[in-house]
This record gives sequence, C-alpha cells and structure tokens, in this order.
Amino acid sequence: MTYATHVLRHSKKIGSSSNLIRCDSAGLVRWFSNGTRPSMEKGDDILRCHSGLISGERHNIPKSFNRCYSGSAVSNNSCRTVSSRMSCGNALRTTIAPCTSTGSISFIRRSSGSQAPSRRGFSTASDLPPHQEIGMPSLSPTMTEGNIARWLKKEGDKVSPGEVLCEVETDKATVEMECMEEGYLAKIIHGDGASSIKVGEVIAVTVEEEDDIAKFKDYQPSTSDATPSPKAPASSPPPPKEEVAEKPVTPSQPKVSKPSASDRIFASPLARKIAEDNNIPLTNIKGTGPEGRIVKADIEDYLASRGKEAPAAAPKADTSLDYTDIPVAQIRKVTASRLLLSKQTIPHYYLTVDTCVDKLIELRSKLNALQEASGGKKLSVNDLVIKAAALALRKVPQCNSSWTNDYIRQYHNVNINVAVQTDNGLYVPVVRDADKKGLSSISEEVKNLAQKAKENSLKPQDYEGGTFTVSNLGGPFGIKQFCAIINPPQSAILAVGSAEKRVLPGSSEGEYKFASMMSVTLSCDHRVIDGAIGAEWLKAFKGYIENPESMLL
Repeated sequence: MTYATHVLRHSKKIGSSSNLIRCDSAGLVRWFSNGTRPSMEKGDDILRCHSGLISGERHNIPKSFNRCYSGSAVSNNSCRTVSSRMSCGNALRTTIAPCTSTGSISFIRRSSGSQAPSRRGFSTASDLPPHQEIGMPSLSPTMTEGNIARWLKKEGDKVSPGEVLCEVETDKATVEMECMEEGYLAKIIHGDGASSIKVGEVIAVTVEEEDDIAKFKDYQPSTSDATPSPKAPASSPPPPKEEVAEKPVTPSQPKVSKPSASDRIFASPLARKIAEDNNIPLTNIKGTGPEGRIVKADIEDYLASRGKEAPAAAPKADTSLDYTDIPVAQIRKVTASRLLLSKQTIPHYYLTVDTCVDKLIELRSKLNALQEASGGKKLSVNDLVIKAAALALRKVPQCNSSWTNDYIRQYHNVNINVAVQTDNGLYVPVVRDADKKGLSSISEEVKNLAQKAKENSLKPQDYEGGTFTVSNLGGPFGIKQFCAIINPPQSAILAVGSAEKRVLPGSSEGEYKFASMMSVTLSCDHRVIDGAIGAEWLKAFKGYIENPESMLL
C-alpha cells in the first residue's frame, strides 16, 4: 500500500493566528491511502478545538497527526482543503478534498435549522485578511433556493452569536437566519429582495477585526469548483485532434442537402393557386397525393389547422390591453408546482355528504358560554370539524396514510393541517395529535398558527409533519361545496362548505322540518384509499358531527 504525505504549508503563519485555530495539538497533517480514507469518512478522526470554530471529541488520533511540517518539497497539488460537517452532539466528520492553492486553508461548516452554512478562509496568497463566507442555508427539506426578504444588519455592524442577520423567504415561510460567530459584517453580496439564490451560494462575508471591513468593499465570492478546472486543459489537447479528424466528413453533408434543394415541389395547379392567394409556402405542406404531390385537400387542411392556432396567438398581437406583471413570491411558486404535481400524479376521486349541524351549533353555544365565563376564547365550527376529522382518522386509520411506491405508510400520529389564506399566499400550519387534544386547545392553537401565517412568521415545525388536511371555505366565504386538491404526500383532504337552512321530510307523511345542513367533500388518493374506505371515513365523520357529544367522551 502506498502512502502520500500531505503537509500544510505556511504552518508558522497559521500558527500565529491564535484567533483562527486553537487546537490541543495545533496539527492538521493527514496521511491518506485507499485503505484509510473510509475510516476518515466514518468520523473516526475527530478534532477538539477551544475557540468554537470546530468542536467535538477526540478519538484515538495517532501521534503522527500531531505535527505540522513546512518545507519546499511540497508541490502545489499536495495542498488539501479541510472541511467539517456538523452532526448531532457538535461532533465533526472530516473529509479532505484537493485544491490548487498552496497558501490557503478553508474550513466549511454546514448545519441544520436556521444556522447558515459558512466557509472560513485563511489566505496567505492574497491580500484579503481571514474572513468567513456565509451561504444561503437549507431551512426545509424541499428547499433548493431562497429569497432575501430583508437584512436586519448593515455592512460594518458588529454581530454576535444568536443575533438575527436577515430574514430568508423559503419555499414555505419566512425564517430568521442567525449569526453563528462573533465578528463584523463586512460585505452583503445579495441585498434586500434578492431572489432565486441557490442553497449554499454566498450571501455575505464577515470578518473578525473591524479594520478589515474596508478591504472587502469590492469583494466577489469565487466558486469552489473553479480551482480544479485548470487541470482539465492539460489533458484536453487530444479532443482538438478528434475535431480535425471529423472535418473531412462534413463535406458529405452538403452533398445530401444539394439534391433536396434542387428537387421540384410537385403540386396541382389549383393547389398552387390557393397557396399563392393565402401566402402559404409550399415547403411547409406535406403532400398526400400520388408520389407526394400536394393537392387541394392538403392546402385546405393546412388552412384549417392554422385557423385553430390563430385564436391562441391573437392575445399576443393585441397591444391595446392594459396589464400589470405581478412578481411571483417563492411560496406561490412552490404552491403551484406542488399542486400541479398532485393533480398530474395522484388519481383523485371525490365523495360528498351532507351533515346536519344543528346539534353541533347548539353544543358550540353552550361551550362558548363556559369559555366566556372562564376567560377563554370562543370555539369556531372549524375547531369542531378538526376534532371530528381527527377522531374519524383514528377510527379509520387507512385514510391516515401516504403512498410511497413500494409500500403504503400508515401514520400513528394524527396531525391535521389547516389551510389558511393570507396576503402572501396559502399556508397549511399543522395541529399535532389533534385526536388527543381538547377543543379549547385546538381552538387556541389554530388561532395562534393562523396569526403567525398572516404575519409570515411560521417556523418549519409549524407546518411540517401533517398527515391530513382540512380546508374550509364555507364559514369565511359562504361557499356551498367544492373539491380540494390533495396536499402530497398525504392521501386525503376534506373540503368543508357552508351551513344553510334546508327543508327536509319529517318522520311522518306530509310532515316537513327545517335543518342546518353542511356539505363536505373528501378528496382521496385512489392508490391508497378505496371508495369503500373513503365512504367509511365519511360515515364516521358524519356521526361525530351529528352527535357532537361523542367527541367529548
């Protein structure tokens, strides 16, 4: 087994920067081979540092790792970039990747939650002092890019751990991004309102010394993949030879096209006249006559097909329309893509039932009287609907599932998403374990989540992890009945309409009575929920709505 010794140059300069690296051994030499690399990737080599830049526990680091050498025998290719990845317990898993600069070391730290990924650079080959590049964090599992809503810190401001740097608009909410280390905000790469910033892309730079801020006035981040690229041209001379070898083949292509250019286009005289009258090039028409001859029917078919396309192009030609182009927010883009995916990939079917809500309204009035007496908040009909839906899911757990191609995942937690419409878009905050909570707890939680949604301050834990969704357009808007689109990866969503007075047949012939009826529609994923199962769930839900006292048992 052959070993390659990788030594970090300029150890004296790095060692003198006590604010940058304070390790027990102050050594970062790595001995690598094909046999030892897997153990490094498993996190067997873990460093302990006191400055907070890298934290963790040390496990059996060989003594040979605790020395750092500098010398002239190190080639440009022997420099390595050491990167560290955060995991649970602040332990580090270190990996080493090659770089071409022999005078710099960069530490890359990535973390979860609202902490931003940052890259600290120690460069002796440039005039820039030590600095930290802050990248766009990944704040949700589905986030690939984000927008900067606004910066709460300005260039030159001092920042401390825990302070909010800026507000990031993700695919689901606006989240505050906190600072991880003490320093000064030297440069803001993407300002307020910047959009479509990829995860990991540098958005700001911080420094440790206030005097270094001015040096980053014109700073532009460099891509990490730019350094290995010069190696490619070294091995690239052969491709030009292949191109030269292929050039003699190209003259054969015109030989194929020349005969086609000289070929006559055969068409009947009537077909030619109709084409000339309508300014139709005969080259655009494929003939269906003998030996490909263009006939009158071909021209008529072409005119008919072009007539069908004309109405679609008409709005583009109309310049008299007055309009405004409204920028699409990130949440609107995600909502559009997810709902489009839902309708294209999920086989929806719909079940509708009418429920009598007289007893429900009567119980709500009694409970609200008790709530007022105790200083609590009033219950809404939607709070009772959420409770009934949660209990029905516990009774018919097949509807509390999702499709995963290889199997159906049935959830043991009943987490109800509640659709909330705001000026910023549609949000679906989640009420967790709704089947185990009381009506007053559900009511208070829904009101708090709805307020957060309207203020655009929902956290990821406020909307992730739902297993079923309730959408109510009846109470707020008076919609009688509608069909909702399933929120993937869930398998069902309940659309709740408004309650209205109806005349119903009585118990005896010729007798009628008035009742408040509410229509609800269950949208189901047929891959998971068969029609009979969906009907069974609606039966259980209707039972709870029409006999609401059973929800209190």
